[in-house]
Amino acid sequence: MNLLPKTSKEFGSVDYWERFFQQRGKKAFEWYGTYLELCGVLHKYIKPREKVLVVGCGNSELSEQLYDVGYQDIVNIDISEVVIKQMKERNASRRPHMSFLKMDMTQMEFPSASFQVVLDKGTLDAVLTDEEEKTLQQVDRMLAEVGRVLQVGGRYLCISLAQAHVLKKAVGHFSREGWMVRVHQVADSQDQVLEAEPQFSLPVFAFIMTKFRPVPGTALQIFELCAQEQGKPMRLDSAERLAEAVRERQQYAWLCSQLHRKAGLGSVSLDLCDGDTGEPRYTLHVVDSPTVKPSRDNHFAIFIIPQGRETEWLFGMEEGRKQLAASAGFRRLITVALHRGQQYESMDSIQAELSARVMELAPTGMPPQQQVPFLSVGGDIGVRTVQHLGHSPMSGDYVIEDVQGDDKHYFRRLIFLSNRNVVQSEARLLKDVSHRAQKKRKKDRKKQRPADNAEDLPATPGQSIDKSYLCCEHHKAMIAGLALLRRPELLLETPLALLVVGLGGGSLPVFVHDHFPKSCIDAVEIDPSMLEVATQWFGFSQSDRMKVHIADGLDYISTLAGREAQPRYDVIMFDVDSKDPTLGMSCPPPAFVDQPFLQKVKSILSSEGVFILNLVCRDVGLKDSVLAGLKAMFPLLYVRRIEGEVNEILFCQLHPEQKVATPQLLEMAQALEQTLRKPGRGWDDTYILSDMLKTVKIV
Repeated sequence: MNLLPKTSKEFGSVDYWERFFQQRGKKAFEWYGTYLELCGVLHKYIKPREKVLVVGCGNSELSEQLYDVGYQDIVNIDISEVVIKQMKERNASRRPHMSFLKMDMTQMEFPSASFQVVLDKGTLDAVLTDEEEKTLQQVDRMLAEVGRVLQVGGRYLCISLAQAHVLKKAVGHFSREGWMVRVHQVADSQDQVLEAEPQFSLPVFAFIMTKFRPVPGTALQIFELCAQEQGKPMRLDSAERLAEAVRERQQYAWLCSQLHRKAGLGSVSLDLCDGDTGEPRYTLHVVDSPTVKPSRDNHFAIFIIPQGRETEWLFGMEEGRKQLAASAGFRRLITVALHRGQQYESMDSIQAELSARVMELAPTGMPPQQQVPFLSVGGDIGVRTVQHLGHSPMSGDYVIEDVQGDDKHYFRRLIFLSNRNVVQSEARLLKDVSHRAQKKRKKDRKKQRPADNAEDLPATPGQSIDKSYLCCEHHKAMIAGLALLRRPELLLETPLALLVVGLGGGSLPVFVHDHFPKSCIDAVEIDPSMLEVATQWFGFSQSDRMKVHIADGLDYISTLAGREAQPRYDVIMFDVDSKDPTLGMSCPPPAFVDQPFLQKVKSILSSEGVFILNLVCRDVGLKDSVLAGLKAMFPLLYVRRIEGEVNEILFCQLHPEQKVATPQLLEMAQALEQTLRKPGRGWDDTYILSDMLKTVKIV
């Protein structure tokens, strides 16, 4: 028996509904959920003594069940004479005070201001099947009648799937009338979504439009979203933002349904937001391991990433998360990153907050009542202290934060908020600062003070930086490349001219300056804000041997190359990022590896010098092109891949006869390192130059 219309337009047809209820008989048909699924939102917005009008009642049991729990002043209308007759017969003796009337809701016969609530379960959706002029005019008449029969302070409570055109029409109409608009998500779990078709799930929403008395000359508009039955409404600034928020929840419901049905959807990530502010609070990545053999206890687990460690390869990169999931041994692992600017009390409080929500992402086949383990590293939520928030006209918003590493050392980081999972610059804090921070944290724990992310560590200026330590692996490899210079053991005794393009926090030029006493460094930085950051927060300072030039590296080098008396640098280093994330190469910008510009770089490099370039390129074809271009300009080209990262360090030299085999290169690195390890030079014993060059390959 076919009960569904051939086209959606038939939903607005009287003849269709007459046939529908004749064929269906007396069996109730519940659009968008039963009373038990909807009663939470209904009881929230309807008082038992209020007079309620149900439009398009059909043969739903909703009115009857409301009546039975104390809502007895209910009038029901429907356009179908068949269903009105059925409902009168069904309720005549058991519910004598409830009435059923055949009536067109676009031309209602009630006096104005007759009701305190108009309840609509799916009727607006059934009428508003498209956005044709005739349909929109009919809906306008319907909504105008709803407004007419409601008292001031009354509510139009509409249960809907909130499809984009329906939401736009309803919100637009009532907001223009000066009504308060609230959208309340009714279905908040997989048990309460409408299965519209086998591969798609739609959440159910309630529109609560509250009639205000018109105030001449004012254009007050109130838009709110309530995501859970007991949640605090979130105020939004426009109808567009409300529509966007509803769409996000619909997409989340669809994602949950897909994840519940099947594994292996690829890279899936989503943000869970603070219900009060709408700000992202957690970032979740769903990682499936199809090779893991199912057992009773390995279906699903949650991994909480300690604050400050979300940028590590294991947690911040897709390949790293796959490795983590495989080693954990679960079919599905969800990693959870904690956002800066949010407060977290403890691992237990995070677990309690996430438990219900993450279960919506569980894989199919997980046994009912299965306990889901929460995993982490070290057992606590980590430490992240925001020391400074700033804005650069060139680079956008950035943050300076101190985080605790897995070795209990504290590290200072510069992060551009446009790329939150990439550490732009990093430096280790001196041990006395780390020690004071640990003592303060223990003291706060005794006071049961939450880790608030804003004041957990004392603010520490740049002089608290351990300048002898290089945090970034690519910086270590770039320094190791100095071993390619002839007679590296003499580097500390002979003048060494370096050009460093890209200052960041200044760790790279500072390290060279402090460990090579005869070095003279020109650092070029396009963004003046970065010089301020490096000076104030990373211990950078200029000297007679180290100068910073605020300029575009392209222009600076072009100017040098154009001089009659060109300077000659022993080492040129490029560590400069691109501001355009769409290029497939984030470091350096493509213009820095164009052939005409490389010719200029070549012209200011000394005959036996080395050009060192930090390359970050995910596009294989583009990377091959860059390497071919460099090889054409610099016949001798070495490549050092940074393990666990996308970075590759390129060492370029002018003459093929400078080529050295790997064993000889390692000997040169060891000779340089022995010189640097002499007492009083402050060399970090954990940094072994030769290790940085073991995997170097010649292109």
